[in-house]
Amino acid sequence: MGKKNQYGGQAVIEGVMMRGQDEQAIAVRKNEEEIILKVEKFSSITDKLPVLGKPLIRGVVNLFESLIIGIQALSFSANQALEEEEEELTTLELIVTIASALGLAILLFVVLPAVAINFIQNYFESDLALNLVEGSIKITVFFLYILGISQLEDIKRVFQYHGAEHQVIYNYEAGQPLSVENAKQHSPLHPRCGTNFLLIVMIVSILIFSFFGRPSVINRILIHISILPLVAGIAYEIIKLAGREDPNLAIRLLATPGLWLQKLTTRKPEDEQIEVAIKALEGVLAREGEITEDC
Repeated sequence: MGKKNQYGGQAVIEGVMMRGQDEQAIAVRKNEEEIILKVEKFSSITDKLPVLGKPLIRGVVNLFESLIIGIQALSFSANQALEEEEEELTTLELIVTIASALGLAILLFVVLPAVAINFIQNYFESDLALNLVEGSIKITVFFLYILGISQLEDIKRVFQYHGAEHQVIYNYEAGQPLSVENAKQHSPLHPRCGTNFLLIVMIVSILIFSFFGRPSVINRILIHISILPLVAGIAYEIIKLAGREDPNLAIRLLATPGLWLQKLTTRKPEDEQIEVAIKALEGVLAREGEITEDC
């Protein structure tokens, strides 16, 4: 079949969103017999402004585009799963939702650790050790957050679809015909996962922040926010390298903790959930001309 394009996706409410090079598809299970499929063209801003597709820059662009697409996909899936009349999010609603999500992330993973460090920094002579402690606090908060939401029944269903998404992508990448049985042979843990990306963001931020010494609480928060685009850009490049067939040892080591964490953010899916993930990927592949007799 030649070299395959890279495909990615996201679990949504009772469904899966798959994203290709120029197309995206959302498949949502409405009931035992019916799967709703929505396929539409995806146009990245990098198509109009190629400079935004350069290494390091493209990571930040991809982060914001993924947030927008993800929120829209969740809105669509919620309307379908709950059998409500479909209403597209307005621009203002999107901005408010994204700002709220980013605000919560900054509060939990920047402000909270910075305040905690302010109370214990006098016990550490080494700035490097202090930054490592701050990084440990961030990762602990992230772990507890994931652990907490994973106990919710609705989230468990989403995590099952998350596992189905990964298994189906592996199925495709292995060059096998897309089927429930073939997908079930593969792991629900994937190196290009968003969970992996978030954990690598934290690891990279620890390394970069080590160059800034021991600033005050306010400066610590402002510096963390200001270097976030650079951190996201580096993390994105690492994720892309980790998704290759044979990444080097350093990249594999960076990606391994994220694979471990995915054991919390994925669950073994049911056959019906894998069917939904296949439907979504087939929708993208058909529109992009990637489906052949062998796949």
